Amino acid sequence: MRLEGKVAVVTGGANGIGRACCERFAAEGADIVVADVLDGPGQEVVAAVEAVGRRAVFVRADAASPEDNERSMQRAVEELGGLDVLVTSAGISGKGYVSTDDTQAQLQRMAAGGSTFADPVQAFTELPLADWQAVLDVNLTGTLLALQSAARRMTSGGSIITLASIAAKQPEAGTPAYSVSKAGVWMLTKFAARSLAPLGIRVNAIGPGFIDTNMTAVVRATPTLQDRFMAQVPMARFGTPREIADTALFLASDESSYTTGEIFHVDGGFYTE
Repeated sequence: MRLEGKVAVVTGGANGIGRACCERFAAEGADIVVADVLDGPGQEVVAAVEAVGRRAVFVRADAASPEDNERSMQRAVEELGGLDVLVTSAGISGKGYVSTDDTQAQLQRMAAGGSTFADPVQAFTELPLADWQAVLDVNLTGTLLALQSAARRMTSGGSIITLASIAAKQPEAGTPAYSVSKAGVWMLTKFAARSLAPLGIRVNAIGPGFIDTNMTAVVRATPTLQDRFMAQVPMARFGTPREIADTALFLASDESSYTTGEIFHVDGGFYTE
């Protein structure tokens, strides 16, 4: 019960890493606000949290909306009694990305949105501005908005965990916007850690490697891509959302009380080479 009595907001909490964080935190005693654009999956997570005896609230929230971020954090205060932990797991890999899309739909969107898998030169030089902006709006600006809204309500200190990526430090196959947005999240994390330390708020990032989520379904469904990605991972497997949630739990708990401004790469050894 490392989070007993705590209240956490998880953006992008309806599936993947966000859902794993919601369920892991609830198992350790936290009440949860599930903030996401997906109503059905979001309500499923609420039910899963309540099934282990914790309280949960679903808020339909667009990560790029200042008003929706304010509403998510305020619901935590008004309905669950405060705000102690924030996890910013809301993110997209490209314009139009929806985490519930099937693999074929994701392949079509990648082809239209500038994937670097086939032709990296064209993908960079012809990247539409709208595609670039859409990713930065959710992944980077959305993280900023969540941090600002949460920090204004963490009256007794707290812990903020951002979701960056191995792409924050090293370009990888995919759209340029994704890597740049995650690099921005990492710098934002360090800046926020310095700025919010006087309030007793710790801010750390997790930089996942290749994780078994809907976002990597295309890679896992394409043998040549999967081989290409796994060749960079000494452990030769995809990570699980639970493994990211376990790291988030450490950062959310008092066990990391002297840790701020850090990034934890849970990546199967990606950065050993």
